[in-house]
Amino acid sequence: MKILSIDTSSSNCATALLEDDKLIDENSLNNGKTHSENLIPLIDELLKRNNLGFNEIGLISVSIGPGSFTGIRIGIASIKAIAQVHNIKIAGVTSLETLARIDESEKNKVCLIDCKNDQVYFAAFDKDYNLIDDYKADDINNLLDTLKNFEGSVFIGDGAIFHKELLQNNIKNISILENAMQTAENTGKIGYKKLLENSLYNADTIVPFYIRKSQAERLKK
Repeated sequence: MKILSIDTSSSNCATALLEDDKLIDENSLNNGKTHSENLIPLIDELLKRNNLGFNEIGLISVSIGPGSFTGIRIGIASIKAIAQVHNIKIAGVTSLETLARIDESEKNKVCLIDCKNDQVYFAAFDKDYNLIDDYKADDINNLLDTLKNFEGSVFIGDGAIFHKELLQNNIKNISILENAMQTAENTGKIGYKKLLENSLYNADTIVPFYIRKSQAERLKK
């Protein structure tokens, strides 16, 4: 099955094509422009380069967050429109799931995405990428007691890199992956797994996964 995969949850606007869980081709841009300017041209270029039309896409896999509120909204809105017109099923994949997939070791994976002012998004997965500690959004200092349960684990994401010293000073025997970023390829691979599990959405049911309210909503409150 041909899978179109996108990830707009970070500053990088990424797209990929897969055959089941095998990468065919990919496109990405991090050029300072908004995802609304980059996403559809990237998808069009990717499909044309591989002589494919939307009628040949069996599944769309999309990052639903957490991450950039605007990026996630743009990605999901674009995919909803495409899926509705062409009657394509959708796999919703969290950005923390995608980060975990970067590491192929036999260790637990602790994924942290920085969201400024010491705030992070968190989730932990076992060696087989199953969720073992639920999604949270909190101050990194408030999460330390939870994180101490993951001695000997791999820490992944810009939140781990930004708070590297704090983590290494408080948690024993951890490794921190450098330059780790969620990719559309991994989003597609997880989407294929969700297809096999029949854990899918359609254009009417796919929604963002923010974990916390946006800054504008918090300030308004």
